[in-house]
Amino acid sequence: MLKNRLISLRKSKNKTQQELADLLGISRPAYTAYERGNRNPDYETLSKLADYYGVTTDYLLGRSDNHYNEVNENKDFDSIQEINRLLDKYEIDDMSFFDIEKWKSMSPEQIRELESYFQYLVQKSKELEEQDK
Repeated sequence: MLKNRLISLRKSKNKTQQELADLLGISRPAYTAYERGNRNPDYETLSKLADYYGVTTDYLLGRSDNHYNEVNENKDFDSIQEINRLLDKYEIDDMSFFDIEKWKSMSPEQIRELESYFQYLVQKSKELEEQDK
């Protein structure tokens, strides 16, 4: 079930296996093994996938057909609270690149895109650190 849902979700976002692998910080063959069912992601990777797609881990694992996570279902979605959660999670102190007024109108999808960008920045930072060694 996991492999089918990963393929379906990836294709619905028009992403390549390489793009997902980069997002997760793994090799393309490792990601491909998830889609083939030859390997299962660890908990952290499964959580990243669920967050990226805006679904529950239960949906990914086939334990539920309800694919929306509570952020999508919550009609009182608080984008500022979600942005603050991301800033804390990724230890971002300088918020000068944010326009506070635009925070209020960010959708759950935009929040997920922002988190994907933060994940990308963290991965690139790690790669640069490795190159400097």
